Amino acid sequence: MGALPVFRWRLAPDGYATRRQLRARGLRPGGQDVAAQLERPRRRRGPLVAYLYRVDLAKPVRPMTDAKRAALAKANTARRVCPQCRRDAGYVIPGSLGACVPCAFPNTSTRSLDDTPRRG
Repeated sequence: MGALPVFRWRLAPDGYATRRQLRARGLRPGGQDVAAQLERPRRRRGPLVAYLYRVDLAKPVRPMTDAKRAALAKANTARRVCPQCRRDAGYVIPGSLGACVPCAFPNTSTRSLDDTPRRG
C-alpha cells in the first residue's frame, strides 16, 4: 500500500488534473483511482486538499442522450413547482423554504416597485 504523492498548491507537474480541469478539457476520470493530491496550507486549520487524476488515463465525457436530457428537464421543472399551490414559481424553490415565497410567507404583502418611496 503506497502513499499518494503530495504536491504544494499550484506546483503539480504536467499530466495531472483535478475533476474540474478534466471536465474543462472534455474528459472524466473514467474509474481511475486518485493519483496524487495538492495541499494548500492554512494558518489555523488543516490544509485544503485537491485530488488529482492522470490525464493520460482519463476518458472522454459520455455524450448526453435524449432520454437523459428529457429526465434532467423533468427534474428541473419539478424543482420549480411549489408543493403547496402546485404552480410554477418561475425559479428553483429553495430547500430552506420548501415552498414558493407567497406560500412560505402568506401574511407578508409584497410591494411592487411603483410603491417604493422615491428620493427627491
